[in-house]
Amino acid sequence: MTLTPQEPINASAVDPAESQKADIALKEVEGLSQGQIVLRRFFRHKAAVVALVMFIAVILLAFTSVGIGSWSGWWKHTPLETGSVGASGGKPTLSLPTWLGGDGFVWGDHPFGRDESGRDVFARVMRGTQTSLIVMFVVGLVSSVLGVIVGALAGFYRGRLDAILMRVTDLVITIPVIVLGAVLGSLAAGKNSAILLAVFLGLASWTTLARLVRGDFLSLREREFVDAARVAGASDARIMFKHMLPNSVGVIIVNQTLLMSSAILLETSLSFIGLGIKYPNISLGQLINQYQEAFATRPWLFWWPGLFIIVIALCVNFIGDGLRDAFDPRQRRIPSARKMARAARRASASADADPIVAAAGPKASS
Repeated sequence: MTLTPQEPINASAVDPAESQKADIALKEVEGLSQGQIVLRRFFRHKAAVVALVMFIAVILLAFTSVGIGSWSGWWKHTPLETGSVGASGGKPTLSLPTWLGGDGFVWGDHPFGRDESGRDVFARVMRGTQTSLIVMFVVGLVSSVLGVIVGALAGFYRGRLDAILMRVTDLVITIPVIVLGAVLGSLAAGKNSAILLAVFLGLASWTTLARLVRGDFLSLREREFVDAARVAGASDARIMFKHMLPNSVGVIIVNQTLLMSSAILLETSLSFIGLGIKYPNISLGQLINQYQEAFATRPWLFWWPGLFIIVIALCVNFIGDGLRDAFDPRQRRIPSARKMARAARRASASADADPIVAAAGPKASS
């Protein structure tokens, strides 16, 4: 019997370095579930991990210091408690450590200083941080629910329902969010004005997520597992929210994380111009608005609310970047030189042990 000559293997057609990187990437995720792979990728994003730790620290500090509801927290001053400014003029009692150029770390009775009425700025900044965080999370929740429902219905059913929902989405997009938030925020007053403002902002911020979810569902509805679920007798609601929605969770989480970062800046902007959070509630933007005239004489009143706004926005943005990289399968981490060398030694040892692999390339003779 005559054998057909085989084509020689062109070793230059395959990049050994790329092959080693692919082998290392597969070895690292071998035997792991999708959730474990996402967590591993996220925790390798150092900036995202640092931002997550800082964000959790800010949340714990804000909610435990001045408390929430009937719980007063561990800080001895309240946001509305007045007193005498004293001879110091309300300057902060906080002192930095010597290695940061200070006189030694000192916390004091009023670490962030006091305003013209003798109110403790630390307590007011913590209460404002609470309010801004609540607004951020409520905006994320409301926009997530609306965006997922509208996008899922439009992408799954298509046709006339898709056309109607997308035209409604286009109509909402044409309205500037800050203008809509200003109009609706002016209607929100009283003790629950922060929650009402957050709900209004959420009702105006769901459009981007709806378009993303719709695009995902248009693709997923043609997949085999959807046909199998339909044949098994699953209802449309079960197919959408039990089988298809988990495949879009990456897009939803990443988009909403970045939206929440924008939401806190939007709330700050509205409160700064007097159209957002109103008394007796306190927010970071409201504090900046209230203390802006004292920037030249008592700048510490302006520093701390601005610092917490920047920290929260940056932390949420970095967390969103880490989640995006973790959920994107196209993101591949470049192995270190040590791992590359180890993979090369392993491949060399395998080639020496298998003569067929070592002799790859010669033609098979008839």
